[in-house]
Amino acid sequence: MQQLSGQDASFVYLETPHTPMHIGSVGIYDPSTAPGGFVRFKDILDFVGSRLGGARSFRQRLVRLPLDLDHPYWIEDPAFDIEFHIRHIALPAPGDWRQLCIQVARLHSRPLDLSKPLWEFTIIEGLDNIEGLPKGCFALLAKVHHAAIDGMSGVELSAAIHDLSPDKPNRIANDDWAADDLPGVADLLVKSYFNALRKPLQYAETMARAVPGLARLSQSVSKGDVSLANQKLAPKTRLNGKVGPHRVFDAVPMPLADIRAIKDAVPGATVNDVILAIVGGGLRHYLQGLGELPAETMTAMAPISVRAEGEKAALGNLVSAMVVGLGTHIGDPIERLRYVHGEAVNSKALTNAVGARTLTDFSQFMPAGLSGIAARLYTRLGAANAHAPVFNTVVTNVPGSRVPLYFAGARMVAMYGLAPVFDSMGLINTIYSYVDTIAISFTADREMMPDPAAYADGLRKAYEELKAAAVPAAKPKKGAKQHA
Repeated sequence: MQQLSGQDASFVYLETPHTPMHIGSVGIYDPSTAPGGFVRFKDILDFVGSRLGGARSFRQRLVRLPLDLDHPYWIEDPAFDIEFHIRHIALPAPGDWRQLCIQVARLHSRPLDLSKPLWEFTIIEGLDNIEGLPKGCFALLAKVHHAAIDGMSGVELSAAIHDLSPDKPNRIANDDWAADDLPGVADLLVKSYFNALRKPLQYAETMARAVPGLARLSQSVSKGDVSLANQKLAPKTRLNGKVGPHRVFDAVPMPLADIRAIKDAVPGATVNDVILAIVGGGLRHYLQGLGELPAETMTAMAPISVRAEGEKAALGNLVSAMVVGLGTHIGDPIERLRYVHGEAVNSKALTNAVGARTLTDFSQFMPAGLSGIAARLYTRLGAANAHAPVFNTVVTNVPGSRVPLYFAGARMVAMYGLAPVFDSMGLINTIYSYVDTIAISFTADREMMPDPAAYADGLRKAYEELKAAAVPAAKPKKGAKQHA
């Protein structure tokens, strides 16, 4: 058995019927590259079954203590059934992009069964009328609980079911996996008792690591390297209240080369800064269209991985976070990028001064049972509607493969991401890069954003404006004729 960290367990405690806490992805595949030119559902079952040893989360389930007296444990599921976890549906004709988005959002809104391994795959066929996709493509919607993986460890799970070649699957050999017996309540309570005895020492060790970080922060502020001037609550918007049970989804792909060219317009800017500036511009266009743009900048929480080199395959979450202003109050796209870059530099310095890993370690001391009670009360009372949010949205970046990937022989042609929303934060933007494309995918509460296509259009407009301002059109060579 392996006990969940406080950070991993928090995603279990925060789950309510309206806020399922799983993350997901939508991979789209062209089966013409597979042996025989097609992929049957049975082939997919056999293929994934041969890869179960490649990621621990495939066959591990939760065991919770009575009244959540301590954080849950992972055990190897004695009743594992792969056919429960892999499903199969098809879109009705015509099978267009909007139908796919609606179906993905509908499936994503349904909670996972917490009594089984916390993942589901749904194969979606019938994608025959989506611009840019070959006929016969299918989608794989993957859902994995956030307690089991973060963005970086999710890449490891993705690697378990993908290959670099369609005809050489290199299947992972059967491992020596063995199911666990369900632990008794008495055994779990004894473990909880001894964990409680160790907590004061663990807290003291974490505080000892935090004190030097606080000293560094004080020095950085006094030297002017870090500013605390803009550290305040975010403005209230339609996206920051109590969420309902329904979701919307959409995605906007962009050439990665364009994003890299845009960043050169502001010295020191990064690809992440450009994406944040595009999200800021997209929110500006969307809320302006509704007459609801706040006068102050909206902010985004951006997760930061603190996963060490030797922890890449570790189960669970190893992340900290920074909060960045999105420049939604700035109309000029280059000035918005410059503002976002400055905000990101300051927020990184603030996080690094204290220590991102130290901030993560404090989650270990979250009271187990009280966390769940507090989350349920917060939702039931609608408290998110009564206060200003800490941040307005989340922008999380998941690095993808720079080379084509294959699933059961079918070539991946696109990849998009999904993530959970929760009370006070009804929009999350997932950034996923694959080969030469980077896509901004978003998941939102349907009541807060009933018109996802309008936000998607805002993101496209923000990208085009930034590209036009940052990447001058190529000048004709001297003496060359210009066409009217």
